[in-house]
Amino acid sequence: MDKRKVIYYGDELHDEFSVAKITPRKIDGNYVYCHDSFFKKFTRFFWYRIVFMPIAFFYCKLAFRHKTIGAEKLKKAKNSGYFLYGNHTQDIFDAYMPNLMNSSKGKYFIVHPNNVSIKFIGKIAPSLGALPLPDDRAAYANFLKAVDRRISEKKAIVVYPEAHIWPYYTRIRPFPDASFHYPVKLSVPSFCFVNTYQKRKHSDKPRIVTYVEGPFYPDEALKPAERRKDLRDRIYIKMCELAENSTVEKIRYIKKDG
Repeated sequence: MDKRKVIYYGDELHDEFSVAKITPRKIDGNYVYCHDSFFKKFTRFFWYRIVFMPIAFFYCKLAFRHKTIGAEKLKKAKNSGYFLYGNHTQDIFDAYMPNLMNSSKGKYFIVHPNNVSIKFIGKIAPSLGALPLPDDRAAYANFLKAVDRRISEKKAIVVYPEAHIWPYYTRIRPFPDASFHYPVKLSVPSFCFVNTYQKRKHSDKPRIVTYVEGPFYPDEALKPAERRKDLRDRIYIKMCELAENSTVEKIRYIKKDG
């Protein structure tokens, strides 16, 4: 458990407060995002459905007494792939929890290369749905093809637009509109979720209650760049509203002077 009480920050867009220290591998044109062999499809099924999903369920319930409100809204996109945008306030929990919402639809995660660089875990992370951000042009082309393919397969892709982990943060940090390029390009719905922290009667550790909202569709009347910004703004405003449901502040964040 994170025992910090106060964290001082200077840059809401770039400061990182995860306690994990990982040297990321380079994601270049040789990185394979999608595998078609029977063996790779089996390892996806085994690690994701047989191993990972039960662990995710019990971890979220036992560690945080987790509850979701509004997950039924995701079924409005049951015949389509979609994007899920959430706030980034935990390390393990944020990798586990989205898989429990509309669990019949497989999830993929756009992640930092750190997530495929950890010894052992990095080897199975792709089977759990990790889509690491690319480091060069060739990898970027392969990355976009992978995103397009998973959406065409009617899967869900999870994005943490804040990018950096701020443990137990109870508000929404400003984030750019770059990651909203995907649903605009593919003309598919997006949803947002916000993990809020709720006071518990018999424990100092807060409960996490997740609120889900959507779907949000790109405004086809706008130009593509305006469409992306508009979608980002609507989702950001809704996430800020949902964040107001937090009732406890485990770690206090204070902006540095100057």
